[in-house]
Amino acid sequence: MNMKDKFLVLLLLLSFMSCGKMLETDSEMVEFAGDNTLNTPEDTLHSVMGIIRQMQVVADRTILLGELRADLMQVNDNATTDIKALANVPMTDEPNIYNRISDYYAIINNCNYYLANVDPEAQRLSKLIFKREYIAVKVFRAWTYLQLAKIYGKVPLVLNPLLTMEEAQQAMNMNYTDIQGICDYFINDLSQYVGAKDDEEMEFPQYGIVNYFESKKLFIPLRVILGEMCLWAGRYTDAARYLHDYLTKTSRPITVSSGRMTWDAEGMDFSKGEPRNVGLTDNIANSGSDENITLIPMEDTEFYGVKSLLNNVYNSTVTNNGYAQVSPSAAMKKISSEEDFVGVFATSATKKDTIRVPKDHLRSALMAGDLRLYGNYSTRIVNRDETSDYSSEIQTITKLPTYFVPLYRKQYIYLLFAEALNRAGFPHSAFAVLKYGLRNEENLKRIPAEELARAGELINFPNDAFTAGNTIGIHGRGCGDVECDALYRIEKTIMSPTDTIEMVEDLIVNEMALETAFEGLRYYTLMRIAMRRNNNSYLAEPISRREGEKNMERFEKLMNRDNWYLPINTK
Repeated sequence: MNMKDKFLVLLLLLSFMSCGKMLETDSEMVEFAGDNTLNTPEDTLHSVMGIIRQMQVVADRTILLGELRADLMQVNDNATTDIKALANVPMTDEPNIYNRISDYYAIINNCNYYLANVDPEAQRLSKLIFKREYIAVKVFRAWTYLQLAKIYGKVPLVLNPLLTMEEAQQAMNMNYTDIQGICDYFINDLSQYVGAKDDEEMEFPQYGIVNYFESKKLFIPLRVILGEMCLWAGRYTDAARYLHDYLTKTSRPITVSSGRMTWDAEGMDFSKGEPRNVGLTDNIANSGSDENITLIPMEDTEFYGVKSLLNNVYNSTVTNNGYAQVSPSAAMKKISSEEDFVGVFATSATKKDTIRVPKDHLRSALMAGDLRLYGNYSTRIVNRDETSDYSSEIQTITKLPTYFVPLYRKQYIYLLFAEALNRAGFPHSAFAVLKYGLRNEENLKRIPAEELARAGELINFPNDAFTAGNTIGIHGRGCGDVECDALYRIEKTIMSPTDTIEMVEDLIVNEMALETAFEGLRYYTLMRIAMRRNNNSYLAEPISRREGEKNMERFEKLMNRDNWYLPINTK
């Protein structure tokens, strides 16, 4: 059987799946042509939840493929063969549980089947009864294609359900579509559903609580996927507009929040001080937190379906005998320690001063610089017998819980917004997202009048909803009172507009690393900027220095863009 025939089989081995424990139903949803006309709300609910259950299959790899191929994590000697293979450049075409393109097309085929068999204009009591699900499924399909393009480079753009070998053959004879083509198609496909900014009628299906999860968090906001796709497609003003309108809905404004890591140091003796978590890591790991916008719910045990195994990869567990398979890399620790923590501290009973925290003589090297790594990662040594099968070093990364996998977090959306603003020609506005947080009152003081006028509604963040208590610069989540840090600024030397934009873009990329480390976003962030600048070294250079010293073999391979992508595995 040749490669094309094998891929045909993969595409045809797609079936609709039961909802498992998530809906506590034993209903089997194996679909065949003509079996299900999807003409009742119950039909569509089961079909949509079946699609979400299929997304569980790709949940862990969404994180791992975006993280382990980048520079912020390194693979340990005791990792599985499949995990080790993810960090290799290029990845071989040997079978790997994290490289199964058919799992993505299973989601797509189910979305296509749903979209072909439901009437979005059907009404009951003068209300559209399927429109919300219809849009949500279109968004799931777009998200899945975006993942495929990022992972494989070019893929078949299949828009109809494949029910026969003949249909699969026709799909395989199509020209493969790259990320630009995929984004262009779905931006056009989805933009027709964007209504008035505060019109929430079509925002999400309303299923209430589903297995302890708010149902709205199971869905991807329409404006968010449009904003992200516009970024990839180079449509920066459109990206900024979609993301701004999502963040500033009058009925549900989404603020950065004030969760952060800070210092407690009595008498300014930081060698004895201890960083303090003020609502940072608990929010990220809590599905109910408003920081988590979209997540994939996972099952409690494998008996009920797909359980996330990320905990067994990132942390010391009984299952892995205490040997975590990956750890923060030397590059990640360097990025974190090179930042400055600047705080306004009480230096006496009557005086406060702006202090730059020293980076030496601290109780832990992780306390130097940005505190987010310290807040999310720790190790400890336990006594083991020399013949013990268990590791004496216990690693804990608290960011990713075991019962859901995050897809979008509001701070990440703000950083995408900053990236879009910057490339749309508003670098000072983008920098304000990092240093001050956007509020109209602050914008007037911090953003040049000429840029403020040009940006207009794109940076309208009303003070009544976005306050000093709920809106801080994202850099302040790990680096203190950054609005007082005179060194964290856009350089005042004369630069061209392009140089200014690229400088701010570098700051945003760095902030992405500090804020979203280990969440599966780093590789694609480097990829997007490298493609935008037509500079492969933007991705190759940091990844070649993952372990500290530059790996020239890895660098040279990554300078070839063909090596950025996974092979389509047909074995």
